[in-house]
This record gives sequence, structure tokens and C-alpha cells, in this order.
Amino acid sequence: MIRVVAIQFTPAGKMYDFNAGNLDLKPGDRVVVETERGLGLGIVATPPREQDETLHALPLSPVQRLLGPDDEKTIEHLTRREKEAYDFCLRRIKERGMDMKLVRVEHLFDGSKAIFYFTADGRIDFRELVKDLAHTFHTRIEMRQIGVRDEAKMVGGIGICGRELCCASFLRDFQPVSVKMAKEQNLALNPSKISGQCGRLLCCLDYEYETYCSLRKNFPKCGKRARTAQHSGVVEKMNILTGELTLRLEDGKLLSVQVKELVDENAPPPQPAEATRPQSESHPPVQAKQRPKEQQQKRPRPQQQTSGEESAQTSQQPKQAMPSAEQPARPDDKPRKKKRNRRHGHRKPSGEQKPESSPQE
Repeated sequence: MIRVVAIQFTPAGKMYDFNAGNLDLKPGDRVVVETERGLGLGIVATPPREQDETLHALPLSPVQRLLGPDDEKTIEHLTRREKEAYDFCLRRIKERGMDMKLVRVEHLFDGSKAIFYFTADGRIDFRELVKDLAHTFHTRIEMRQIGVRDEAKMVGGIGICGRELCCASFLRDFQPVSVKMAKEQNLALNPSKISGQCGRLLCCLDYEYETYCSLRKNFPKCGKRARTAQHSGVVEKMNILTGELTLRLEDGKLLSVQVKELVDENAPPPQPAEATRPQSESHPPVQAKQRPKEQQQKRPRPQQQTSGEESAQTSQQPKQAMPSAEQPARPDDKPRKKKRNRRHGHRKPSGEQKPESSPQE
């Protein structure tokens, strides 16, 4: 187990892990650390914590020491050199007419390298400029091109909200911001109002975007028809935070309602309930003896209706097989059945098939 501490080199900058060793460190302490570029001056961001050494792919660089009185003099000397290098480089850029903007000059803590940060729209040929800088300051020169958002982070300033820029105060990483975030929050798509000091979209548009998306799910879209219990109209505008909707009625009037008052547009209007008389226990409801229509339709029709007497006889006697072609039916059965059907008042069903005529003898 080793003691790991997070250190940042610029305010609200990225944090890097270092091996604290046996040093007693607390947030805000200034320390000297060994980096890939050389010695650097950092600020402790978090207190030391115990961590397994195998969690890191490479061994962590140790913290050299806390900042002492001699180091304070070194910082003052480097600050003067940075200002001189900035003024000299700015004059050379103007003399050569180079299309670039110098942002900042940084000297490493050991003075082995000077880094010049600049912004430009395209590629810049600064070979002659590097020769002038190296000949004047007798150190290694590095020209590093950065973006406009990194420029605002380095320079700092006050935003349109009246507070210090988020990127310069607490925002460590830049998140992607799109115009869709401004539309979801019903903001005016005016570039001067939704853009920051860097000229890009405001980083704070991302802070409440998820909240607006979750609240908008309960609201109908503008231009859609909405209905309450008493009124119906088209959604003109909405206020997601207060839950208010403005409806334009059929007569052109504007009405403000709450989103919780809306009802489903496709739902039928409420109907008054029918008055029902309570039934007494002594008179239970009479159930209908008729079968439902579905069962009546499914019930197969008999091919030939018989009278009540024959039906009673057939229920007692076993069913006989139908006469085949070899055994012809009796010729005297047909008129006898017709007379009985007429006597009992039975009608011949419409779908009944006529019996086959008996062969003539």
C-alpha cells in the first residue's frame, strides 16, 4: 500500500496522482514534484489516501518536497522572466505580421524550458520566431497551440451571469454543448446570449439539461391540441419550471392552465351515471333462459324437424342408421310427415333439404 495524493498545476486544472511518501500533506499545500517535462510546482487538491500499488500501470512519481523560502525566490524570478518573454514575443509577432494571438508564457520550475501558448485559425510557420526567442533567453522553446476554450480558462474573467467563469473557477473538463440544449430550456437562440467569453456555447447549458428533459415528458408539444375538463385549445407556450401551459381557445383567447389539469384528448367525455334501484332480497333478479347469440349461432341445425311425439320416441329408442342407397325409404312416409307437421303447426325450416325421392316401384 502507498499513500497517493492528487495534485493540480493550475486552478481548476486536471488532477494527477503522485506518491506522497511520508510527507504530511493537506489540501492547498504547494509542493515540488517531478514530471515528464521536469520539475514543476503543484497544489495539493485532495488529502493523501491509502491505495494498492498494483492499481496503477506505471509507478507513481514521488513528491519532492514542500515549498520552502528558497523556492519562493525562485518563483519570483521565474515570474519576471515570463513577463519579459511575453512582451518580447508579442513585439516579434507584430513585427513579422504573424496571424496568431499570444495567450501566456510559462517557465518550468527548474528553468529548463519556456512554453508559449497561442491561438490561431490555422497552421503558423513560427520557425524564425523560435530562433529569436532561443537566441534571447538561452533556453529551450516550445510553441503550443490551444483552443479558444482553453484560452478562456487560462485568462479567466467574468461571465454574462456576473460570476467568475466556470472553467476558470471549478470546471476541470469541458463537456460537449449543443444548440439542442438551449432549445430544450426554451432559451432565445441569440448567439450573444447563449455564448460565453470564448465565443462558444455556454458550459452551463449542460447543467440543467437532464432536468428539463425529465420534466418535459409530462408536457405536450407546442402546436398540439390539449384539453381540460372545461376547455380545449392549442398549446401556445409553456413554462416547464412552474408547470403552466398557455392554451389558445377556439375564439382566440389565451388561457393559462396547469399541466396537471389536462385530460387525455382521445378520452370520451364523462357521462352521467344511470340511477339504479336497489333490488330486495325477496325478489332476486330473473335470469334469462335464452342462450346467448354466439351459442345459438354455433348450435347446428337439424336437417329435418319432427313433431313432439316423434322426438319423444326417438329420445327413448336408439338411433337408427340412415337408409342407404340399397334400402330405399318407404313411399308412405312422406305424406304422413307432412300431415303431422301441419297438424302441430311446425314450419319447415328455410335451410331444410328435401328428402330424396323414393325410386318408383
